[in-house]
Amino acid sequence: MARKVLLLILSLTGTCLAHEHHGTTLFPRADDIPPPAFGYHGINGPLNWYGLDQEKNELCAKGTHQSPIDLSSSTCGRPNEVWLNIPPAPHGAEFLNLGTTVEVITNGTLYNKGKMSNLAQFHFHSPSEHSIDGKYFPMEVHFVFQADDGSLSVTGFPINLGNTTDPLLKAVADSLSEIPSHGNTTTTGPLSFETVERHFAGSGIFQYSGSLTTPPCSEGVSWTVSCAPLSADAEVFNAFHNVLKFNARYTQNQPGQINLLQNIANELN
Repeated sequence: MARKVLLLILSLTGTCLAHEHHGTTLFPRADDIPPPAFGYHGINGPLNWYGLDQEKNELCAKGTHQSPIDLSSSTCGRPNEVWLNIPPAPHGAEFLNLGTTVEVITNGTLYNKGKMSNLAQFHFHSPSEHSIDGKYFPMEVHFVFQADDGSLSVTGFPINLGNTTDPLLKAVADSLSEIPSHGNTTTTGPLSFETVERHFAGSGIFQYSGSLTTPPCSEGVSWTVSCAPLSADAEVFNAFHNVLKFNARYTQNQPGQINLLQNIANELN
């Protein structure tokens, strides 16, 4: 009985904070940060996101174009019609701890195949959600965009450990100690996106149609993932990891194939 009551409570609040589309018209920002109603462990974890709200989160268990996926290096390309423009934030940007990730709110644009989308926020996962040829990375950053027609695009960068750190990652990491817990907010120091833009323009990219990687796992999300990772040194990685802990959804089936949870349900039946 206690478990049924718990599941009922969770089902009523299951998607009150889905960070992948936080700040878009699908999930506008509020004055306060509600407690996360999903997580990455146990009953709140990805294996039970559908159980938290079977109506809203149905695609988490039944969708056939779910993210993240394992990307094949053979599909890495460099189309000319994709570019990224994020102006500097010389006075810093709002920085939030949502309890499921940390998120920076700033402006920018993504031009992709004739469509312009506006940047809503960027946030971080540890370890990476996408893998390349089966290889995972210590972290991944997602820049979330929305077009005027409401469609969502996410540009992702895997982040590898190295001897140097991208200046943007260093600038964000310097403010992490100010938001160690859910609900904490602060303002970052000055942010420059020049090296990230240059990295994006100079590397190949993966593109596919997938989903949000958090509830409600909505599909039709246009994904663009850099083939080449950004770099962070051990100090910066540990600063992120100490706050993020583990916050990555497990790898999904390839687009168009059966949902892994649906497959398990079929096998059990």
